[in-house]
Amino acid sequence: MKASEINLNRFLSQTDTQFVIPVYQRNYDWTEAQCKQLLIDILAAGASDKINAHFIGSIVYIHDDVYSASGIRELSIIDGQQRLTTITLIYIALYRLLKSTGDQQKLTRIHETYLINKFAAEEEKLKLRPTENNDRAIKHLLSGDDGDSFDGGFSRIISNFHFFRSHINEDNIESVINGLSKLMFVEVSLERGKDDAQRIFESLNSTGLELSQADLIRNFILMGLSRKKQNDIYVKYWQKIELNAKEQRTNQTRVSDFIRDYLTLKTKKIPNKSSVYAQFKERFPALQYEDLETLLEELKILSRQYNKFINPDQESDTGIRRQLYNVEQLETNVSYPFLLQVFSDYENELINKTQLMGVMELIQSFVWRRFILGLPTNALNKIFMRLYEDVNSGDYVASIAGSLMKKKGSQRFPKNAEVIATVIEKDFYNIKPKNRTYFLQRLENHNNKETVQLDGNSDITIEHIFPQTPDARWKHDLDAETYQAFGETYLHTIGNLTLSGNNGSLGNKCFPEKKQMNHEAKEQGYAFSRLWLNRYLKDIDAWNLETYKERSRLLSERVLDIWRYPDIEISDAATNEEVSVFEAEDPTGRKLEYAIFADERREVTTVSDLYLLVMRELYVRKPEPFFASTLRDRLRLSKNATDCRNAVALGDGYFIESNLSSLAKFERIQEALTLFDAEDDLTIRYAN
Repeated sequence: MKASEINLNRFLSQTDTQFVIPVYQRNYDWTEAQCKQLLIDILAAGASDKINAHFIGSIVYIHDDVYSASGIRELSIIDGQQRLTTITLIYIALYRLLKSTGDQQKLTRIHETYLINKFAAEEEKLKLRPTENNDRAIKHLLSGDDGDSFDGGFSRIISNFHFFRSHINEDNIESVINGLSKLMFVEVSLERGKDDAQRIFESLNSTGLELSQADLIRNFILMGLSRKKQNDIYVKYWQKIELNAKEQRTNQTRVSDFIRDYLTLKTKKIPNKSSVYAQFKERFPALQYEDLETLLEELKILSRQYNKFINPDQESDTGIRRQLYNVEQLETNVSYPFLLQVFSDYENELINKTQLMGVMELIQSFVWRRFILGLPTNALNKIFMRLYEDVNSGDYVASIAGSLMKKKGSQRFPKNAEVIATVIEKDFYNIKPKNRTYFLQRLENHNNKETVQLDGNSDITIEHIFPQTPDARWKHDLDAETYQAFGETYLHTIGNLTLSGNNGSLGNKCFPEKKQMNHEAKEQGYAFSRLWLNRYLKDIDAWNLETYKERSRLLSERVLDIWRYPDIEISDAATNEEVSVFEAEDPTGRKLEYAIFADERREVTTVSDLYLLVMRELYVRKPEPFFASTLRDRLRLSKNATDCRNAVALGDGYFIESNLSSLAKFERIQEALTLFDAEDDLTIRYAN
């Protein structure tokens, strides 16, 4: 590696040299604010006799001694493309301005010194060679076009050029040219095979505009390849992965999330969002070209499935599309690693459409029933992470249902009785809008041939039968106790919510008016509604506790019919499954088959082994809680082994007691996990 301070104009003026932006680099994304600040700095330097140099950071490139057939030397830029591209836009703005003023000498100097290689072939003529769309935009501007006719969609190149063109004029052109001549930077030249370009790149990008995990992975994959192989891999695989993993409604990239789900699928460990790149490098430290293609081919295939999860409209089958839309509304992203495998089985014709739909209905039932009961959502990560391991290809859907039905405690699949007991009283109005829409839409459309679409449909909205701000007539029609019960207890519950395309008209009116309203023959009332949710309201004359409770009962039965509990038998012998250590049966006299701790399977067979494993790893994680709590006394924590009965080493020269019953060890494990806010970090499976 060679580093030296150099003048920017001197760097750009190198003859027969092309500065290549590799395909693995992020797009040019400087905003007007950053361009404005750079121009201010250039003008200040250019107008001052006291400023001899202005430092603008570093430019790092890989020099392979690569020359094209026509003798053009290629420098592969790995850091500094934003500054180089922006400086190029300033020179284009100057070039265009000088064209209009007729200063041929300066025009030729700028054009042939900083913008083009005069005698190079057409594809090598530009000094700066950015990625494809940016390359087209720069050529478009150099051709003399203002950019308005550019057909490549929105481009920062075009918009930032417009900024410079509007701020550089005949009054300040000399200051701009003079300021550019004073720009200095640190030139860092790397040699492939000798310098660790990826590590240097990571270090340089640890500050400033943060790279996404996907950016880092893309660079890691492509940086070590020749430019031809970089382009081949990018076009054949990575570009398609990026396209598939883009959420079309928001134009937001989800590549980092996709690779996180892929790693979860492969490793059965869920990476933190900030460590996806690190986990990817750990699993794929040094891939040969053929192995890289194999990996990227798998990612490309899976990304096609992922595209449907985040863009349900991309699924051509109506039934599957509706299920994907439901899962997306339910926001069960944690199920994606599992669903990637299920959809792969469907694509490979290992299961049919009916089985695929059955799995998706099952997931919704499991997740929504848990939501109704308010069970912790963090348990879902680990459930779906390992769920595919329990798939029996001969009885696909039933095997998945059986696995979910065996879950205990906070991981359980809620049964009908506890769902009924909770669903009637739950506030379904003040939940996430997406979840609320999902709930009411599925209630309305169940077994209906004419489906109602709520998402994005402003005509049909949520209506409170007893209003949030009732008019005086409600107090007249209801006794004080009932009026208070509706206002304080039942207002946002399932029994008092419906859908209407006339919510504004119905407003806070009394029930008889809401039912029969037909203002200007527009049939606003419940009596004229075609919605299933209003069917019961057509047949009653008053809204009181009796009618409210009957409607709540009807709706709760519909809930059980939509989000069904699997109708399969589980043998007693099959109940020996993974269970939280907080919900496990008495361990006395029991052996373990394995444990899952911190998202990793641990081959421990005794409670004693588990006890030592958990305590030692928690101590490494953070020792302070062991000394600042009652856990110290419970473990007999000491540096003197004789203070403990059957002492075992914990760490840092400390010992803890191990002469405890299996039940006592479980109790101390539970206490330690609670202290570390890690109650969901440990599940076990007893041996048969």
